[in-house]
Parts: sequence; C-alpha cells; structure tokens
Amino acid sequence: MRRTLRTGRAAVVFAAIGALALTGCGGDSDGGEPGDGGPTKGTESPSSVQLPKLNGEKIQVAAVWSGPEQENFTKVLDEFEKRTGATVTFVPAQDPIVNFLGTKIAGGSPPDVAMLPQVGAIQQAVARKWAKPVGAEAKEQLAKNYSKGWQDLGAVNGTQYGVYYKAANKSLIWYNNTVFENAGATPPKTWKDFMSTAETISASGVTPVSIAGADGWVLTDWFENVYLSQAGPEKYDQLAKHEIKWTDPSVKDALTTLGELFGQPNLIAGGTDGALQTEFPASVTQTFSGGDAPKAAMVFEGDFVTVNIAQTDAKIGTDAKVFPFPAVGAEPPVVTGGDAAVALTDSKGAQALLTFLASPDAAAIQAAAGGFISPNKSLDLAVYPNDVQRDIAKALIAAGDDFRFDMSDQMPQSFGGTPGKGEWKILQDFLKNPQDVAGTQQRLEAEAAKAYKS
Repeated sequence: MRRTLRTGRAAVVFAAIGALALTGCGGDSDGGEPGDGGPTKGTESPSSVQLPKLNGEKIQVAAVWSGPEQENFTKVLDEFEKRTGATVTFVPAQDPIVNFLGTKIAGGSPPDVAMLPQVGAIQQAVARKWAKPVGAEAKEQLAKNYSKGWQDLGAVNGTQYGVYYKAANKSLIWYNNTVFENAGATPPKTWKDFMSTAETISASGVTPVSIAGADGWVLTDWFENVYLSQAGPEKYDQLAKHEIKWTDPSVKDALTTLGELFGQPNLIAGGTDGALQTEFPASVTQTFSGGDAPKAAMVFEGDFVTVNIAQTDAKIGTDAKVFPFPAVGAEPPVVTGGDAAVALTDSKGAQALLTFLASPDAAAIQAAAGGFISPNKSLDLAVYPNDVQRDIAKALIAAGDDFRFDMSDQMPQSFGGTPGKGEWKILQDFLKNPQDVAGTQQRLEAEAAKAYKS
C-alpha cells in the first residue's frame, strides 16, 4: 500500500533547477522560434495515440479540481471528444474524493473515471472493488511513456489500476522578486538562512511568508519537507508506513523546527488567525499582488502554484521566481505528488480516456496551459510555457524513480487526506499552538494508530 521510492540524484537535479531559476533565466518563452527551447505557436504535434470511435457514448470524469486547473483539464477532455465523438462531462467532486465516490456508487451512478490524488485512495478503490484494471491499450502507453516508479504507484498487488496523469514537485518556495530586491535579500539554501531571510524581509516592511492554513494538506507538505530533509529518507519511509510512531524523536525535531516559523505570527501574512483563514489560491495571489507592498514575500508549494500566479500581473521568471525548499539537514528535500486516473466502470469510453491520458498528446495540452507537470517522459518539453516550468519538468523526468512521494497521500485517507480530521486538523491546531509539540505528537499517533488499524 505504501510505495515510497529511492531518493538520491533527484535532490541534486532539483537543486539545479533552483540555481537556474534564481539567476533569472526562467523568462517566459511563449511564442519562441523553432529550436530555441520554447513552444511554437499555432502548430500541433502529430497524434501519437490511436483512439476508438465512440460516437454517442457519454463519459463522466470526477475530480476535486476547480478554477483554472479544472478549466485547463477541460481542454484535454474537449480534445478527447473531438477525436472520439464521445461526450465527456466533468463532475466536480468534494474532498475527500473517496467519500464522494462512495455516495455516487451507492446511488448507482458512478463516474466512469475518477482522478485520485492519493495512493491510498487508489488502494481503497481497489479494496472496495470499485476500480477496474487498466486495459491493454493504456498499459501499452504506460510502458512506452512512464518510468517504472510512476507505473508502480498506480498498481495494486501487481495489477495496474491507475494512470498518473499529473505530477507535482512539492519542494519549492516561490518569491516576489521585487520585495527581495528592495530588502536586499537573497534566496536561502538552508533553514537557518530561510529564517534569517524572513527576518530581513520583515524589517523591510513586508510580511515574509504566506501560509494556506485553511487547507490542511498544505501544512502536511510543510511538515513532510522539513521531516524528509532533517530525518532522512529511511525515517521518512518508516513513518509513512507507520513502522515508527509519531511520538518518535524525529517527529519532535521536525515539529520543533516548523515551530520556529509557526511560532512567530509576525512573520506570517495575517498572523496565525489570518493564515488559518487563508485558502491555497489566496496564499499565492496575495504574494504576487499589491505592487511593491504585497501581503507576503514568499509562498511555499508545488509547481502548480504557477496557475495561481497567472491570475496576477506577475511574470514567472521575472517577477515571480522560485528556489528549492531549504535544507534542514544535509540535503534539500524532494517530495512529489500526483493525480491518477482510475476507471470505475467497464465502459469502452473509460478505457479509451485512460489510454489518452497516458499519452503525450493529452499531457501536451495541459502542459502548454501552465501550472501542470507531467511524469510522461515522451512529452516534448518545448510545450511548457516558460523556462521555469520546463526545467522543473525536465528534472522530474531526469530523476527517474529517485524521489519520495507525498507522505500523507500514502497513508489511510481518514488520517492523511480528510479535511477537518486526522493529520490535516492536528497540524492546523499546531499552527495555532506550535509550543505544544508533545501534545501534537500524541494526537497524531492516536489518530494514525486508529486509521492504520481500521
């Protein structure tokens, strides 16, 4: 159930991304000439996947995506409709999606395909006999286009169920370049330097860090990056499998480190109360809006932050830059996430859509729209809209199987993936009271033990 993969050269590769982005080389490359590393407008790559004719067939796809992310995915579904003649409907799902799907299935109206954001959710769908194995055509695309690590993440007991359509590098901190320049600040490489940089920016009159405390998953990502870098990959794997308890000293160390930031409300946009009311999209836009006086100078999260930056006037690579999550221990962390397409019906349309989503054709559409990174190694990197995203994607592919998957996404969803419960809620309480390290550990262990037992 818990698939964590080796780490090693990935840290070096992602660090190289940060070095490139920090130099300002990540300028927008829209409209580039052929051969200059940027996409060529007005051209389409030839189709690399054959799809059946599905005239008259209706397909429903459920996902928790909304806003620009949903809009960009809808462009992919539109192309599938053009090629097959099917009619595809996007079904907005609530988090946790497994609960949403359970209601739909109990009512006799399951969507044909669901985009599952957790490895644990795939496992649950299989255990409840909802998920259908991937067909031969989709498996052929997976074998051709994906590393074994990404294939394995979508498999259960040797049977392929999931197609990892979307990936994320969740070890990035995005910063407002104007604020940094005005404060005389430089991107930090270590946690100690990160805290010093935050103080420098605060002294310049801008609150340094924007935290989406209203979304518990963001707080789990903060913890995982600190923990992976400080405790190391072996401990990370053990905690992900609950082979060590949350009362372990390594968890205490990570929470104590995180508390260095959480315990200083003056360094957090809106203070603690404001952070707990800030949802992820707003945490990004408030960092890159407001001219020379934004509400924050830095925001942590994955490459998908670019979707929200695009809703501001900031230009990625010039106004909005990025550096790797600072090293707490010897190495900076590399945490990845992703969304897998899983068929819930035996329809021909469901399998055809999985085949399409496993192809570079589908990935190219959403990659060009921005805010999306694909683990598909056959995708032409020139389709990404700017050098920053292009180099993040290049590094992901170059890392092969050397990465660590999001810890909370490997855990039972009742603990690691449910709003208002489990790890999400406990870390929100910790943000509110970061001095209570021991009590937070005890609550995490109690909830984890209960979830793993069930």
